[in-house]
Amino acid sequence: MLAIKNNIMSLNASRNLAMSYDALAESVERLSSGLRINSSRDDAAGLAVRELMRADIAVLQQGARNALDGISMLQTMEGAMGTIDEALVRMKQLAEQAVTGSYSSAQRDIMNNEFIEMVSEINRIAGTTEFNGNTLLNSATASVSIQFGANSTDVVSVTGCDLTSNALGFSGMNISTVSNAQSALGTVTTAIATKDTARAMFGYKMNHLESTISVINNQTENLMAAESRISDIDVATEMAKITRTKVLAQAGTSMLAQAYTVPRMALNLLG
Repeated sequence: MLAIKNNIMSLNASRNLAMSYDALAESVERLSSGLRINSSRDDAAGLAVRELMRADIAVLQQGARNALDGISMLQTMEGAMGTIDEALVRMKQLAEQAVTGSYSSAQRDIMNNEFIEMVSEINRIAGTTEFNGNTLLNSATASVSIQFGANSTDVVSVTGCDLTSNALGFSGMNISTVSNAQSALGTVTTAIATKDTARAMFGYKMNHLESTISVINNQTENLMAAESRISDIDVATEMAKITRTKVLAQAGTSMLAQAYTVPRMALNLLG
């Protein structure tokens, strides 16, 4: 019907054009952000799932960093134990040297002075080696828990060892005589065994954490892939949609212009 008061065609064209512009704006937002879900109105259920996945991913990533920090701590302690190992080997060598009777008392005193210095150095290393305030070489009861997940079972516990001179039995020890040197040989041998046990424990704890990091990285990768499938935009599909929407918007603009000319036809009849 040809009418003057209400231009129904222009209203219809305007409504369709507005819908096209809304769809175009949505496509631009998605392509510019790279996300299919930018707000809850896009996909409420998908948004909820995505945020839970992001939380899980953040926990896993932090767990991997915690495990790396744990490895750094153990490497620090294990490196200090390597120095202690060298000191113990030298102490055993000195004790073996002092046992033989071919040396004079003065020469044995020199050996004893170095032996005592080695004991002092071991005591210093055990007492001062720390990582972020954690000391594991001067107490057998010290313990550090390395958390790598959200569950209470996602923990690697590291127990310390006491490598101080008192704990190793070096307090008051000397090799100034043959008998003392003979006794020192046995004590140093026991100390080396104690140190080796603790050092081995630190080693397999590091291996445990490295395996844990590998598993965590795999889990993180799979979760990120799942989160991407839910949240990320399919660029090819969205580009096809925006191309179609552009054509509709252009057509709608053209038809709206045509619709505005219809009342003029009625005016021509009236004229």
